[in-house]
Formats: sequence, structure tokens, C-alpha cells
Amino acid sequence: MTPKTNIEKEITQLSSTLKPITAQMQTWAEKSIFLKWGVLSRGKFHCLECAHSWKPKSQSKSCEKFIKCTTCTGKLKMCGCNQVHFKEIEYCSVLDVCKGYQVVRISCSHKLMKKNTVPTYFHKEVMQHWINSKGEVRTMSLSTNVFSHAYDAWQYYSSLEIRPKDFQNSPKYRINPYKVHPHMKVLPILKRNGFKTGVYNIAPQILFTALLKDAIAETILKAGQTSLLTYYLQSPHQKIIPNWQAVKICLKNKYNITDYTIWEDYIALLQWFKKNLSCPFFVCPENLHEAHNKLVTKKREFQRKKYLLKMRDEIQQAQEVYAEEKKHFFGISFSHENLTIKVLENVQNFMEEGDILQHCIFTNEYFKRTDSLLFSAQIDNKPIETIEVSLSKMEIVQCRGLKNSKSKHHKIILELMKKNLYQIRSRMKKQKS
Repeated sequence: MTPKTNIEKEITQLSSTLKPITAQMQTWAEKSIFLKWGVLSRGKFHCLECAHSWKPKSQSKSCEKFIKCTTCTGKLKMCGCNQVHFKEIEYCSVLDVCKGYQVVRISCSHKLMKKNTVPTYFHKEVMQHWINSKGEVRTMSLSTNVFSHAYDAWQYYSSLEIRPKDFQNSPKYRINPYKVHPHMKVLPILKRNGFKTGVYNIAPQILFTALLKDAIAETILKAGQTSLLTYYLQSPHQKIIPNWQAVKICLKNKYNITDYTIWEDYIALLQWFKKNLSCPFFVCPENLHEAHNKLVTKKREFQRKKYLLKMRDEIQQAQEVYAEEKKHFFGISFSHENLTIKVLENVQNFMEEGDILQHCIFTNEYFKRTDSLLFSAQIDNKPIETIEVSLSKMEIVQCRGLKNSKSKHHKIILELMKKNLYQIRSRMKKQKS
């Protein structure tokens, strides 16, 4: 894209003055961001790090996921395939400052491996995020393959070009580098707003933008609640904003929230019962899950006793709205052996599922969430876990069983769900078309 505005022209000119990524930084990336790999081929272990090969001492050794190279002593992750060439791709970043801009420089590194050969590496700077002191960000990047949505589909022969403002909505903008180079240059205002050296598994461009323009993010970081900060910046629902008064009570009392989605549901229940959200006794329970479950039970009983007839009318009305919003997803179902996962198609099912698993899927009206799609994981037609999927991010938000705990099938359910997310995506595309 040709720079048109004064800011775009300034950033393009400043980008050309930045020093190239040094060989020392590339060496650091080679040692820090990649795994060490090994492969079992023709009865021998092959270290893809130092090219050493040796025979296993016992048959059981050949079945292990990790082994130790007898020469370089590296802990090798075993490849599960019998191929000749191996490749690993990772991202790292360098933090720089240029003329009042915070610059996040992201490099894509390739590690090319082959049996009996030491690995070779290829590094290329693929993106630069330029952030001013107000938190406004513009991005420069290489061109990408227009026919691919993969993160690593870069056209390496192209040059860095300014991207339009709406590039922030692209998945490529949210690329989170595996590691940040320890030698950091950051704007003084970022240090003033709480940044020290950690990014807490948050993409640096997202963290810096938030710290410069979002007082909530700044307050959470200064309070030392880094896991809460990560959840706040990555949560698809952003419920922390309407619950900010309760969050401030937690920060003031140094209360660590053990499960954010449960805590948010718990606060919603407190609001339903018109409890004082400025009281630490309510907002900061000693046992969050126990307090949450008590309120769920209390609300369910209250609804059943006093509003049963009204609830039936509400379910009928809610069903019409729910069916209109989610009807294009109805019928999605997939199974593995005796496990079946399917979309909840009726609001009545929400109530039954909430009763059986004793969680708040119905009491907190999950069927009204426009961005969520709810699935029921069942064995022999008996619900064992409920899964919530974010339609905007196409990822699993939560997966909970009896009393919000995990069932013994939890891992299998997650794997099966992730494999079949494409079915939801294809239904969305059909609906748009």
C-alpha cells in the first residue's frame, strides 16, 4: 500500500532508518524459540540438533515422547512421522524505540532439519507495529499469499509496506511471538504505566496499546494481577468492564480470582439477588466454586417455586428468538465411539442440562448470548459436559461438567470439539452467502 497521509509517510521513512536485526539476535532466537527434535528411523534414534544417531538400549525407550541425546545431552521431542525433511516455524520479537514511537518488530524464523545433518535457519522480519504515545498503532508488513489464511504465508521477497488501519482486525495483527528479546527499548510512558519486562503471554502490540489508552489495563497491571490482565485483553466478552466496581474490590483486597468465567457468572448471580458488590464478603469468597454453586441452586429453586408458569411462557418466547438466531447451526453433531457432541437446539434443553450438571447455563441465560454457540457432550444420551464456543473468535471459551468440574472425558471432548470447529465455520459461510 502506498503511504498517503503524513503519518504513513513518516512511519515509512522512519522504518528505513532502523538497524537490521543483528546476527546476535538471530543466534538468540535459534537457541531460545525452537524445540529440539529427534526421530526414530530404521531402529535408530536420530538427533536433529547435533546429527548424532544411536541405537536404543531397550524397546520401551523407542515409545517415549522425549529422549535425551547421548552426545549433546539435549532433551529431544520425538517426531511421530517417518519423513526425511523436518521444518519448524516460530515468531520472536524485538522491542525498539524510534522518534517517539514504540516499535514492535516481529521476525519469522524457520528451522530446517534433516537426519544426519545439523539444522539450518532462515530469519526474516515480517512485521513492524508502530505505536505512538496515545496508543494509536499502524502496522507495516510483508505481503502475504492472497489465497492462504495461514500465519506463515509470507511473500519473503516483498518489502515492508504500510497497512491500512483496519489491519488491526486481521488475525495476522494478533500474532503473538513465542519470545521477546531480553534487550528491550521501551517508551518512558510505558514504564510509567506499569510495564517492566514481562508481556505475560500477551502479544506486545496488544499489551502496549492497552497500557497507553486503557486505564483499566493499566490499573490491573499496577496491581500485579497479571493473569487477570491476560484474561481481560483476551476475553471475547469483556465482562470485566461492567463488573469493574467488583474487580476494584478484588484488587484492593489482593484477591486472586481462580476461575474468571465462574467468577463473572457468580457476580451476575449476586446482581440478580441484589447483593452489595462493594462488600468484599460477597465479591471475594474463600471458596469461589462453592459460593457460586450455592447461588445457582438458590436461584434455581427460587425460579422453580415462584415463577414456574411464567418460566414456561418465557421459554417459549426465548425459543423463538434463539431459533431465529441459531437455526443455521442446528443439526451439527459429531461423535467418537459412545461420545456424542451436538448443538443445544432448544431453550428447554438449556434448563435440563443446567439441572443435570448443576451449573448456570440456564439460570444465567446463555441462550441469549449472540456470540456463543452451546454444545452438549453426551454419553448414552446423558449430558456429561457443556461446551461454549465463541463465534467471533472460533474458539472454545469453556467446557464444564458436573458442578463446573471436568469429567474424565474432558480431554477427548476438547480434542473432538477442536477437530470439528470447521463445521461451525462452514455453516457461518453458508449463512452469509
